[in-house]
Amino acid sequence: MFSKRFVDRRDAGRLLGRRLVVTVPGDVVVLGLPRGGVVVAAEVALALGAPLDVLVVRKLGLPWQPELAMGAIAAVGDSVETVRAEAVLAASQVDDATWASVRHREVAELRRREAAYRGDRPALRLGGRHVLLVDDGLATGATMRAAVVAVLRQAPAGITVAVPIGSPAACAALAEEVDDLVCLSAPSSFRAVGQAYGNFGATSDSEVREALARVPAPPAGDTGGR
Repeated sequence: MFSKRFVDRRDAGRLLGRRLVVTVPGDVVVLGLPRGGVVVAAEVALALGAPLDVLVVRKLGLPWQPELAMGAIAAVGDSVETVRAEAVLAASQVDDATWASVRHREVAELRRREAAYRGDRPALRLGGRHVLLVDDGLATGATMRAAVVAVLRQAPAGITVAVPIGSPAACAALAEEVDDLVCLSAPSSFRAVGQAYGNFGATSDSEVREALARVPAPPAGDTGGR
């Protein structure tokens, strides 16, 4: 079991890239989940020589405990895919009005971030290609599940999820939904994603744009929508 503490997200991405370079197929597209996941994904894409894009996902947190996900949403073109964390919803007794209010607010933020991150950058073509979804860690796995649902609608050749750290339960559950899952560290003592990082400061919108810009733009044939 990998036990090294990562210096920061870029360090984690470089180490993850070394693992993935021998396991993922050649025609792969790397998608980073904002914000921190894009920083990790940029290093992975550079290691693989693969194109990079951003897949905007938003956690739907409980109003009184925002860090606990009751679901998640992911943007796919004009549509928004939604995943519900039914166990959290049932335990918290969230009513329909509360759910709808949180989702409406997060959809607006999702669209704002998508415009801020991508700008005029065209979306990558995903159909028929292997998609590598990268985040800086998995806690509940809700946001990554939303990303998987969104990508599946684009008929990819396969999906691999890759993270530097994750909870054993989230990794095991998500592994059942994708072709492969790579997690460098899934400690039994998992408490939070940040425990694996020396520097786990918040990632800004500008840092996301800078991470995307570090990876060379793909050929025109790689773009044209999801």
